[in-house]
Amino acid sequence: MLPKLPPRVAQYLQQHHVMTLASQGAEGPWAAAVFYASEGPELFFLSAPTTRHCRHLAQDPRCAATIQGDCSDWTQVQGIQLEGQVEQLQGEGQARAQRLYGQKFPFLERAGAIPVAIAAALARVRWYRLEPRRLYFVDNSQGFGHRDEIELGRGAALPPA
Repeated sequence: MLPKLPPRVAQYLQQHHVMTLASQGAEGPWAAAVFYASEGPELFFLSAPTTRHCRHLAQDPRCAATIQGDCSDWTQVQGIQLEGQVEQLQGEGQARAQRLYGQKFPFLERAGAIPVAIAAALARVRWYRLEPRRLYFVDNSQGFGHRDEIELGRGAALPPA
């Protein structure tokens, strides 16, 4: 069973669309922006397995990610910081990710509405699930650098690879 997120965190995930995913591999650290859909604390994204971040994650599934809006006043900074593990999905897991993604990005569900270039790109991607092990909600309106750890009930940090 998925842990329930505090309403403000769940709402934040629903209102935002892009996460920056950080990975580490033989080429060194890397960050990539990906669109995501969520259910509870789980984040689903799609990407080509040949991308640098997916090659890294195939070697070491541990990652970090952030989700935040853009602002010019530090007191307005809000966002999510997390660490977790990524797995490539197949079968029912992939179907679940596609369903959630279609709900968040409805243009993908409308037959004939997808531009040809996007349809071609979608044919080359794989579906992934990021399972956070530690998640923080940052809210500078509560004070500079204020962040609350969200209990996920899944234990401590990830073990080293």
